Amino acid sequence: MKVTSTVIKYGDHVDTDVIIPARYLNTADPAELASHCMEDLDSDFKAKSRTSKIVVAGRNFGCGSSREHAPIAIKASGIELVIADSFARIFYRNAIDIGLPIVECPEAALAIQNGDCVEADLDQGIITDKTTGQTFTAAPFPPFIQEIIASGGIAGFVRAKVSGKKD
Repeated sequence: MKVTSTVIKYGDHVDTDVIIPARYLNTADPAELASHCMEDLDSDFKAKSRTSKIVVAGRNFGCGSSREHAPIAIKASGIELVIADSFARIFYRNAIDIGLPIVECPEAALAIQNGDCVEADLDQGIITDKTTGQTFTAAPFPPFIQEIIASGGIAGFVRAKVSGKKD
């Protein structure tokens, strides 16, 4: 899987309360969650996410509460990849569970700047900042996680396994 896009960049400790504020947790509708994604951190996120499909952030992205609404809001906003120095563990699991690719790469998270054009080859673990020419290496997803993401999340993966469509 490859993702190529300009980047929206954030700093360290972006918590789930700013990804999707608690006042919107009365819905599980992805489109509704997306309409409020990042609004307390970046009032222009909704407009930016129409053209930028990659978020790059610092340490501990997705910290805070364990709400699965946060990665759902990000994915429903049109974001196809999050690259960060590190992720909160429960956010990492929730993101994979819904099929949102996330990659830990401290060097890329530090070097890539807002607005840079980035290409990420998730199967190979290669991230290229096309703006600067820098290349970074991240651990590629194991095959079973690649299958989960390709299936749109764990529910789609299990459905395919049960129906016999995937080995």
